[in-house]
Amino acid sequence: MRFFNSHNEYGLLAKLFHWLTFIVLIAQVPFGFYLVGLEFSDERIELENIHILVGITIFYLTLFRLIWKFFNKSPSETKSFFKGQVFIGKANHFLLYVTIFSITISGILKKLYMGERLNFIFFKYGFEKDNFVLADAYYEFHIYANYLLLALVSLHILAVIVHHFVFKDKILNKIT
Repeated sequence: MRFFNSHNEYGLLAKLFHWLTFIVLIAQVPFGFYLVGLEFSDERIELENIHILVGITIFYLTLFRLIWKFFNKSPSETKSFFKGQVFIGKANHFLLYVTIFSITISGILKKLYMGERLNFIFFKYGFEKDNFVLADAYYEFHIYANYLLLALVSLHILAVIVHHFVFKDKILNKIT
């Protein structure tokens, strides 16, 4: 297996970024919705700290993935796709990245405006003054962005299924 992308398929690092992001998100999103239902307690605080650490890790993982994508060209589009499919695919990928960053940043801002100090793995940071109105607004945005992420991931998976079973093309082979 190649480390770099080729004309026909993604390389090892791109595949690792893709599947690792998927696996972590598939655990992180339901975990976050689970946290919403918990009563305030020491256990919830501990679980929220894990959720935050995983979220910040997803942020870095996505950032490194985009940097890798910038320097390592994606495989070429299949010739059988019509331009609308290519546009929808690119738009979905773009919105997935924007949504992942939006979820992470809104979660971070919610916690910071609550007056908490966060560990960003490489450094710690906190605001001097809290603002609960802004914290609530970022929290609400965080929740809705998660719903958008679920819709975008569902569309992405549905497209893969349609390509694999209906169009019978080899698109799935590029990333597996």
